Amino acid sequence: MRVRELSREERPREKLLAWGPAACSTAELLAVLLRTGTRQHGVLELAQNWLAEVGGLPGLSRLSPETILKRKGVGKAKAATLLAALELSRRLAAEELRLGAVLDSPEAVFRLLAPAYLRERTEVFGFLSLDVRHRLIREHVLHRGVRDGASVEPSEVFYHAILDNAHGVVLWHTHPSGDPRPSPDDVALTRTLVEAGKVLRIAVVDHVVVAAGGFVSLRQQGLMP
Repeated sequence: MRVRELSREERPREKLLAWGPAACSTAELLAVLLRTGTRQHGVLELAQNWLAEVGGLPGLSRLSPETILKRKGVGKAKAATLLAALELSRRLAAEELRLGAVLDSPEAVFRLLAPAYLRERTEVFGFLSLDVRHRLIREHVLHRGVRDGASVEPSEVFYHAILDNAHGVVLWHTHPSGDPRPSPDDVALTRTLVEAGKVLRIAVVDHVVVAAGGFVSLRQQGLMP
């Protein structure tokens, strides 16, 4: 059914403006972003079919720009609008998590980092500066791309931690493969940084590996001194 065949109050854009976004289905919100359909399918039907094919909003959010552009009826303008909307939603979720975030468990660290970094195609390494109550002071990204243990110097981590007046730090990095199990290099690097932190009296609280398959805490696994 074409949007013009719907009553005015049932049309996605009019419904959104009259009743607010919470009153709209996911397909209706997607239809608002897409604006128009194809000769064969109205925009609402196009949105419904697309969501069904990719597994709903989570599947849609994981699509690459190249995949989106291959969709019939989706040109550069629609693709850009959709990608911008998805990225804004991810950033909002991440910012809300960061406000007063207490990172007293690896689960909390994973929830904080996953929205921003699970889509990364290369490894990302960073750390979180914490105050004495394990509240987030600042997030740091130190490396993107190929990394080995020797490429991360203790000075990189603790220079920033000292500037943050951090009581402790949580190391983290991503595994684009989806497997969160730490490598021997991950364990060796962690132990080096733990020892450096002891000298500076800045605790390395944990090292959390973040991946699509979940997370692993080196502290929980007994891999930290």
